[in-house]
Amino acid sequence: MTTTTPPPFWRDRPVFVTGATGLLGSWLVDQLQRRQADIVALVRDDVPHSELHRSGNAPRIRVVRGDVRNQALLERILGEYEVDTVFHLAAQTIVGVANRNPVSTLDTNIRGTWALCEAVRRSPLVRSVVIASSDKAYGSHAVLPYTETAALQGEHPYDVSKSAADLVARMYAVTYGVPLAITRCGNFFGGGDLNWNRLFPGTIRSALRGEAPILRSDGTLVRDYLYVEDGALAYLCLAEALHHRPELRGEAFNFSNELQLDVRRVVARILARIDPAITPRILGEATHEIGHQWLSAEKARTLLGWTPAFPFDEGLDRTIAWYRDYLGV
Repeated sequence: MTTTTPPPFWRDRPVFVTGATGLLGSWLVDQLQRRQADIVALVRDDVPHSELHRSGNAPRIRVVRGDVRNQALLERILGEYEVDTVFHLAAQTIVGVANRNPVSTLDTNIRGTWALCEAVRRSPLVRSVVIASSDKAYGSHAVLPYTETAALQGEHPYDVSKSAADLVARMYAVTYGVPLAITRCGNFFGGGDLNWNRLFPGTIRSALRGEAPILRSDGTLVRDYLYVEDGALAYLCLAEALHHRPELRGEAFNFSNELQLDVRRVVARILARIDPAITPRILGEATHEIGHQWLSAEKARTLLGWTPAFPFDEGLDRTIAWYRDYLGV
């Protein structure tokens, strides 16, 4: 009698990813591709310089053009491609854009979430859904670090969009039994972020060009940063757990390296690696931002066995190397 080893979990598994050209989406697709998943991605606007394209993964997956708010399109994708697992990452993620254009941000982030959840509710083959919320969904709290039991009390446009979308997702899990779980991660950083107004790409690009990086804030904002490849692995970990453990439905998980860093310290670490002689320009103009955020990842460690694979400094070194290659400097 012979025995065979069960095939790897993700091999040939039909997976649907929204927001696949974004920072996290590009790296998540890469991890799924490495695991031989059968990937279909929803893409609204083409981003030829995204990591999805630079990695060579775009031609290897099926791409559907469309908007995440189009529920009929989402239902067609889930049905025709017999999707088993969904990663919902599509969102308007820029705080400054949200402050200037709250309606479009609320519409994309909230309606996009209920459209996806409703499409899943009507698609019986789907067994696992991971919904991207954010630490911004918590709003501002006096007691830190945030745990998953903290109230969702966003006050500003982006934060409110995430608080509301998070609650909508949980509603679908609790009321309708949709097999979903929610991630609340710190600020992602890593190669492939082409939003140059963000801290990491903007600072690194300026430093590599010998220019002073410009800080919109006063540099005192404290954030919890997570390297993007750790984020991708966290999403895979949660999705796989959902397949085997129905008691996780409706649960939210913080993913974090539990390291508190203010903006000035982040910039100092970047400049120390590129050109310590450069001094940033601090504008102090940022408004409607939470002063101090920090996540506890104890629940993810305990229930999922998850820990970050990349210490912050290693992630930062890999990020700078990506931008050196991208910018040719």
